[in-house]
Amino acid sequence: MMLEARPDMFWGLVASFGIGNLFLLILNLPLIGIWVSMLRIPFRWLYPAIIVFICLGVYSVRGSVFDIAMVAGIGAVGYALALASFSPALLLLGFVLGPLIETNLRRAMLISRGDPMIFLERPIACGFVIATLGLILVPVMKTVLKAKADRAAT
Repeated sequence: MMLEARPDMFWGLVASFGIGNLFLLILNLPLIGIWVSMLRIPFRWLYPAIIVFICLGVYSVRGSVFDIAMVAGIGAVGYALALASFSPALLLLGFVLGPLIETNLRRAMLISRGDPMIFLERPIACGFVIATLGLILVPVMKTVLKAKADRAAT
């Protein structure tokens, strides 16, 4: 719509992207040596610096210490999920698609007047429900069977 309604603004935005990339190229080519030398910084020094910059950025948005605590809590959950071998891509996909799925679920429940059987009446919808249950149950069953096999082996 923006291309049709405000073509001058759209092409100005496209031109500003091009100019911005040109400036980045001009600034970064002489600084390649610095960027490469930054790769030699040990992680034990780099991680605390990253955490400090994250906390400064979060605090600068609203000036709330609660936001820093929330970032620390989310970071702890993320670390625990990384230890449990959760895929960050799948979690990100869930965060992105979750609201869309929730909206459409609410719409379907309004259309069916609150009857959840609407998802089992049509063959395609029923197939999606069965596939979803399979995708949830297969990893759970693998874990249970592996735990049983490990207990039987000891």
